[in-house]
Amino acid sequence: MGKHARIRIYTLLGILSMSFVAAGSTAERSQEKSPDYTAALTNSERPDTERALDAARKPSEVLTFYNVKQGDKVADIWAARGYYTAILSQVVGPQGVVYSANPNARPEFAERWKNPIYANVRIVDGPFDKIGLPQDGSLDFVIIHLNYHDLTPEVRIAMNKRILGALKPSGIYAVVDHSAKDGTGNEAATTLHRIDKALVIKEVTGSGFTLAKEGNMLRKPEDTRDFNVNKERNKDDRFVLAFQKP
Repeated sequence: MGKHARIRIYTLLGILSMSFVAAGSTAERSQEKSPDYTAALTNSERPDTERALDAARKPSEVLTFYNVKQGDKVADIWAARGYYTAILSQVVGPQGVVYSANPNARPEFAERWKNPIYANVRIVDGPFDKIGLPQDGSLDFVIIHLNYHDLTPEVRIAMNKRILGALKPSGIYAVVDHSAKDGTGNEAATTLHRIDKALVIKEVTGSGFTLAKEGNMLRKPEDTRDFNVNKERNKDDRFVLAFQKP
């Protein structure tokens, strides 16, 4: 066998070897399972009023999209009565922690977290421009769900920068909100309780984040975006954005 023929054979064998390695890696990745959120959603402590919201909010799909997992350190911004705080507490488990934030202290909300099953919940109520998240870059995930529009632009910018300081490099900042008509900016925030997705992207990326991806699980293309979402509930289009700390 000539020298050139041997070289061609060795080259072909090398290519085949690399192909097998790549195929094996792909197979391993395909076998990796996404976290199972069933136990968190079927937690008996969750009241029927919260369970009734699951069909519209699709928390399992949303958390799968953001890849929230056991042991994560997370925060729920504008937690209200704790829809996502309760779910996240059970998802991250005893090795994780959930910072639950409201703009004002609400004793009736805080009472819920005294239940031993929520021992990993930390209340950090107070003004959001000075939101009391640790600024040591230790968090994996932060979410503000359907309330970004309720804050003034000035507060949003200050809050975004503190969230940036709270997250680890590559940590995820989730913003889910009601879609306003394109190009309307902040105009519908107080009237229709909606906000222009482009404005959210501009503000958050301007605070130091990059837009990593967008989910479509809450989209409703038929939404005319001209009605108040608090008067006609669960009929609106919602954007699901994942911002990442560089």
